[in-house]
Amino acid sequence: MLEYLSEPAPKVKPAKPQAVDFSPLPAGANESDAIDRTAKFYIGGKQARPDGAATYTAYSAKGKPISQAGLGNRKDVRNAVAAAVKAAGWSASSPHLRAQILYYLAENLEVRREEFASRLSLMTGASAAKALEEVDTSVQRISFYAGYADKYDGKVHSTLTRHVTLAMNEPIGVMGIICPDEAPLLSMVSLMAPALAMGNRVVMLASQPSPLMAGDLMQVLETSDIPAGVVNLLTGDHSAMAPTLADHDDVNGLWNFGPESADLDAGSAGNLKITWTSTADWLNPASAQGKRYLRHAVQVKNIWVPYGE
Repeated sequence: MLEYLSEPAPKVKPAKPQAVDFSPLPAGANESDAIDRTAKFYIGGKQARPDGAATYTAYSAKGKPISQAGLGNRKDVRNAVAAAVKAAGWSASSPHLRAQILYYLAENLEVRREEFASRLSLMTGASAAKALEEVDTSVQRISFYAGYADKYDGKVHSTLTRHVTLAMNEPIGVMGIICPDEAPLLSMVSLMAPALAMGNRVVMLASQPSPLMAGDLMQVLETSDIPAGVVNLLTGDHSAMAPTLADHDDVNGLWNFGPESADLDAGSAGNLKITWTSTADWLNPASAQGKRYLRHAVQVKNIWVPYGE
């Protein structure tokens, strides 16, 4: 019953909600980039423009507009879910293959650590050292779950006489993941990596105030051999997109780590969607890493096998 019971919330100091302005760039405002850049979505292995070309402004920690990001809506969520459904081959692939691809993802992210750290400092105001720590921890976290991809096995239970019961860990399928606002890179990979390691396909709603980190990460995903549709990234207002994830019958599981406070469990009841609402201290491995995440990324199938004397 783990999939449908609420577990005690971890003792983590709640993050202060960040106000996000979802309006487009103010008229006459100057961006820091020489080229007018708009970060797109990542759907079906390709960068995709938002439905209706809707965007909102991403600001630096000092309140300066730095770029535009896609403002997702219900249609974008449905497109992302459709792409994830088509990527069913990932769930059927071998754990060893998934492990090798995740290791490759970690290697490619590490190559660009300075670039990602610079972006984090610009968006969140973190010092150079703290930003590098977040990138390095992100690389380590992906590698951690890559190592577990082919090692998080099921169990064998002794039940009735001359019966053996196999408890097999299987992927949930298509998962919706609502990311928190804080630690925009680390929280995103900390939720994405265990889900991928266990063979799930994900539709992720990235950090609202720091959407450009998702735009940067999708460039790494494109060069890391991850099949199209396995990871889908959307940015924008969680309150506008999360209910569609919860209601969608092709979504099999929903992780809510974001600021969205609406009752998503009620929307998930239509197809008995597996839900998990929690929070974490993302730099603390005891809180943001481990078998707890792997267990929530699988469903257990029990197979009863009789045997003779």
